[in-house]
Amino acid sequence: MPVETHVNHPVWTPRMTVSALIEDAGRYLVVEEVINGRPVMNQPAGHVEDGESLIDAVVREVREEICRHFEPVALTGLYRWREPTSGTTFMRVNFTGRVSAIDDSLARDPDIVGVHWLDRDALAQPGLCRSPLVLRCIDDALAGRTHSLELLHELD
Repeated sequence: MPVETHVNHPVWTPRMTVSALIEDAGRYLVVEEVINGRPVMNQPAGHVEDGESLIDAVVREVREEICRHFEPVALTGLYRWREPTSGTTFMRVNFTGRVSAIDDSLARDPDIVGVHWLDRDALAQPGLCRSPLVLRCIDDALAGRTHSLELLHELD
């Protein structure tokens, strides 16, 4: 894909993602994926599609990955992470919120091999999380670093 340039400098384009931090009694709803041949845990998360709002994106990702309806309540933050192997930079907006019971009429994304409720200590096992963003979002929520959804402004 060609990179747009400005004044002879390439324009940096991060991957925009959203994630949902869903907690119940000290356990977090996580999805199990296989990345590079090994199982890893992540919050329900994914890329924002062209023209999609951040809230619509996180609601869709939760629906697709865990077959539940998600109601965003707050933000824990905006995170930048550069994946060390590929050098790809991800910008993640993490939402906290509530989910419905499983909706049996929905089909789960085939890339999700399992859905689990795990506490922070279980997720802290070395190499278990897909990225350091998983624990950072949990730690920010545990520290009370949540922000109103009013921080979001969607302009078209």
